[in-house]
Parts: sequence; C-alpha cells; structure tokens
Amino acid sequence: MIPTVWYRWLLIAVWILMIFGLSMVLWPEGIRSGFSLMVYGSPTAIELQFSAAANAYVIFVHGVLGAVMFGWGLAMLITLAGPFRRAETVGWKLLALPLVAWFVPDTVFSLYTGFWQNAVLNTGFALLFAIPLVATRRVFFDGGET
Repeated sequence: MIPTVWYRWLLIAVWILMIFGLSMVLWPEGIRSGFSLMVYGSPTAIELQFSAAANAYVIFVHGVLGAVMFGWGLAMLITLAGPFRRAETVGWKLLALPLVAWFVPDTVFSLYTGFWQNAVLNTGFALLFAIPLVATRRVFFDGGET
C-alpha cells in the first residue's frame, strides 16, 4: 500500500510540472523574463540584448519545451493513477527512470554550457519527485511499508 502522503505529494508535484509547462506555452514572455532574471539577473536582459529573431526563437523553444513538460506530466498522472497506485514495480520505474534520464543529461549540459542556474532549477524539480520516490521504494521492491 502506498502511503497517502507520498501519493498526494507526487500528484501535487506532477500538477506543478504540468502547470509550469503549460505556462511556458501560454505565457511565453513572462517565462522568458523569468529565465532572463534567473540567468542574467534582469527580467529584460534577454529581450533587450538579443535580436528580435533570437527573442522569437527563445519564446518558440520555451513553448515547445513547455508542451513536452505538459505531456510528460500527463503520462506521469496516468502512471500514478494506474500501476503506481497499485504498487506495481513498473509504476515506480515509469516515474523514476525518466526523471533520471532527464535530470542527468540536462543538468550536465547546463553546467557544461555555464548555465548553472538551470542546474539549480533542475535540482529543485528533481527533489520534488525524488523525495517521495525514495520514500516509497521499499513498497515496490521489498514489499514493505514506508
């Protein structure tokens, strides 16, 4: 049996992921300003220092990334409601393994390219999921309660 606190935590984490992703699609200028503030210390640095074409591309890439995040979140919701809720090992793996597959290359690439701020953001998102996944691991692999 999955402890309710961890199940609800994961549901909230997935909704945060989906809302963030959808905001990247529906509020592209605001997201660009947020990333500009995070990376350059100014909400207008990207807008003012990049060309109009570069700004349009940044908004486009954020929108595509947001749509992917939204879709990934939907897949996570389906996993949570199905195999994870039934405490099937595959349910835990379907959440944990894609998170690792995203986190490691994204974070390494962020650090390699000098955008450590994105690595910090990644770490926050990863912890949002890692804490309940680590807490529930025994239920899926040892058959024990957490």
